[in-house]
Amino acid sequence: MTSQYIYFIIFFCIAYLILTDQSVAKGVYLLTQFARIQYEKLKWWIFYNPKNPIVKYLMWRNSMKIAKELMKEFENKNK
Repeated sequence: MTSQYIYFIIFFCIAYLILTDQSVAKGVYLLTQFARIQYEKLKWWIFYNPKNPIVKYLMWRNSMKIAKELMKEFENKNK
């Protein structure tokens, strides 16, 4: 008996429980929603955490762009 049959039996048992028992189906749904939310939190934390060096560089670059634009506006206003 190969491992594929074992995985098929496990998958079949879980699918049978989901299809026959409403509370198991709801539990599986809630677990998938929980996993999705945890993934979204982790993704947000990686992309927007100020301790991340890539995020630090992106914030610095945006700040420099805004500073250059403000300097140009200030110089044009004083002329």
